[in-house]
Formats: sequence, structure tokens, C-alpha cells
Amino acid sequence: MIQIFTDTSANLPAAYIQKYSLRVIPLTYFVDGAEAHQDPAVDFDGKAYYDAMRSGTPVSTAMINLAAFLEPLHAALAAGDDVIYIGMSGGISGTAHAAAMAVQELQEEFPERKIIVVDSLCGSGGAAILMLEAARQRDAGRTMEETAAWIEARRLHVHHWLFTPELAYFVRGGRVSAAAGWIGTLLRLCPVIEANCEGKLIPREKIRGKQRALRVLVEKMVSYAEGGMAYDGPCHISHADNLADAEQLAGMIEEKFPQLRGKIVINTVGTTLGSHCGPGMVALFFYGTERGR
Repeated sequence: MIQIFTDTSANLPAAYIQKYSLRVIPLTYFVDGAEAHQDPAVDFDGKAYYDAMRSGTPVSTAMINLAAFLEPLHAALAAGDDVIYIGMSGGISGTAHAAAMAVQELQEEFPERKIIVVDSLCGSGGAAILMLEAARQRDAGRTMEETAAWIEARRLHVHHWLFTPELAYFVRGGRVSAAAGWIGTLLRLCPVIEANCEGKLIPREKIRGKQRALRVLVEKMVSYAEGGMAYDGPCHISHADNLADAEQLAGMIEEKFPQLRGKIVINTVGTTLGSHCGPGMVALFFYGTERGR
């Protein structure tokens, strides 16, 4: 049997985790110095977390705890299963690289089992799209190698477009560079940001006002979605305690892409990415043309 693992940075809804028998490892975060872990079995309610950020309470994340990471993988291998781990983009986190190093120990202990680590080059809803499609590939009878190859072939076709009312959180967390010409101006705007072909977050446009930013996200989907306006593939929207704007974006997309009506998945960005994006962010994920630089 093939077990597909990820971590809570994928923001997978609990119902999908159960439906597809996915394995999700909780990552560590800190609020005002107190350690906590996001429970993957329960959909994340971000209000208290993002209210803490709004009030100035320090929040942060930590690299994956290798002992906590290895334990569920060890159990799966000991039970005779093979393992695929799909990690958050190496362009914004060292999780996938750390996982690749850690599994060497497991491979030595279980030489007869197969272990594959894949850098998704995605995050949040983008990683969720890959996870769910990988599960469908597995359940359709694809081999482990075929499933991993499919993920690697499709990962750069998962578009990530987002806006945030406050870029300072991204800059502070090192997820967006304080490039010349952006800082000092973007901090007063709603920048539109894209994940590029290296899985890095790149500011693309300076937008004044959330309503215009929402329209730009829809325009990006019109420009890049596979099949154009006939797109009927997966579409996820993640938000950082900003459900109103997320639902408005979903409605705007359904008007442009009628085959997506009732099919858009909306969820809350978890603590791992939330500590870097800050409250108010809205992100859109879909399949499109291959991402560039």
C-alpha cells in the first residue's frame, strides 16, 4: 500500500484528509513564546490566531521536528507500506529538504521499502491540489513511481496568486525579499504576489485597494487557466481570517468560469504560512500554463 504524507502547511480540509486516507504531520508554531501544534484532524479556525497577530503578539514557526516527522513514517514502513512525502515549496521553506535528509535513516532501516520525497514547489491550497490529485492517481492504481512522477510533472502548473493588505509580514519572515522599489511603497498598497517556477513568492503588481486586487486575481486566472474560460479543474481559495473577501473572490470566479460553480474549496491558511502572510491575505490556486520566473 502507498501512504501519501504531507504536513499542515498544505491546509488540507479535514474532510479530504479522511476521504482520501492522507497522512498529515503537524508542524510547530509559537504564539508569544508558547509552543503549539495545529491538529490536522480539525479544520483550522484562524480568528484567535490572526487576532493575536493584529494585536502585536509575536508569532513564529520552527523547522520540522525530525523526531515527530520520522515517527509516523516509521510506523507506516514497519506496517509494510511504501511512503511518498510531498513537502512545502523549497522556495519558502526548508521542510522538504530536511525531510529528504531524514528519510535516509529510514531507508537504511527499511531497505525493502520505497520512500520518495517530493518538493511540491507549492504551498497552502496549491499543495492541497497536488495532494488530492496524487491520492486520486494512487487510488486509480498508479505505481508509487508513476504517482511521484505525475506530481513532479504537474507541480509547476499549479498557479498561486495572492494579495495581502500588509507586505511587512512576508518581508519580516523572509518569504519576500525587501527588493529596491517595493518597500516603502508596497507597504501602503495591496501587492499581488505569485509563486514562480522556483516556488518563491514574487511581487508582481502594485495594486491600490482590495477590490482592485480581487479583480486582478480573477484576471490572472482568465489569462492562465488551462482551457481558458472552460476551465473545470480544481480551484482552491485560502484566506487569513478574511472569509468575506475569499467568498467574494469565489463568486467572481464562478461568474467567469461557470463550470466551477459549487466546486471551489475555501479554507483558512494555517499557522505555518499564516505567521508569514499575516491577517487579511487571500490566495487563489488553479491549474494553468507552466509558471515562469
